[in-house]
Amino acid sequence: MIKEKILNREKLIGTHINFSDPSVGKIAGLCGYDFIWIDMEHNYISFESLLAQILAIKSTGTDVIVRAPQHDLTATKKILEMGPDGIIFPMVKSAEEANELLSYTLYPPYGNRGFGPMNAVGYGASDVLDYVHTNHKTMCRFIQIEHIDAVRNLDEIMKNEFIDGYIIGANDLSGSIGELCNVFGENTTALITEVITKLKLAGKYVGLSTGDLKEETFRHWFGMGVDMLSAGADFDFLTAGMQKNLTLLKDAMKE
Repeated sequence: MIKEKILNREKLIGTHINFSDPSVGKIAGLCGYDFIWIDMEHNYISFESLLAQILAIKSTGTDVIVRAPQHDLTATKKILEMGPDGIIFPMVKSAEEANELLSYTLYPPYGNRGFGPMNAVGYGASDVLDYVHTNHKTMCRFIQIEHIDAVRNLDEIMKNEFIDGYIIGANDLSGSIGELCNVFGENTTALITEVITKLKLAGKYVGLSTGDLKEETFRHWFGMGVDMLSAGADFDFLTAGMQKNLTLLKDAMKE
């Protein structure tokens, strides 16, 4: 489980799913990643499609984490009841916001999560009380650091003991200082360095999400001290594969 690997400070690698077809999730799960990240922030995946994706990915033995829509209590509830191995909250800017979002994931007395697990307990086939008493220990909770305000408030944000990992969103972070897409620029790099240094000194687990597919980019982020890297997406691989196939077909046709 990724929770155990995070506690052991092992490095993790994963990729992103944006399409709704569960076959895509199953293919990704069979590839051998540590985790598959399903995104519900930027695409059209419905809750029905999300459940199908979770079931497909978990059938391969691969852990699945879901990025929730920004600050959406109803979506968070539904995601949790499907039983993912982790949940990601995007664009967290303050300790107050982090504490509120994390409270949605924790049953009393730790938080304010409402009771109603479904797939998370096999629709009653698993021990519900055991789930209630242990879920806060077994599920991963991540927040994304992708705004200058989060960097400024990081010391206070880190006081929440239930945050398992901090995932840097480099592109949005660059945008928050008026340099959108200048991920490797001097100012964005300085902010990311500050974030990673502070988190490492506090003994926190650091992740980063990128759409890049280049090995030198992966080496760059791991070289900066990232523990967990999620890279590329289903549409990236489909586009790259089709473009390569087209090139090969054209080359063969010329011979």
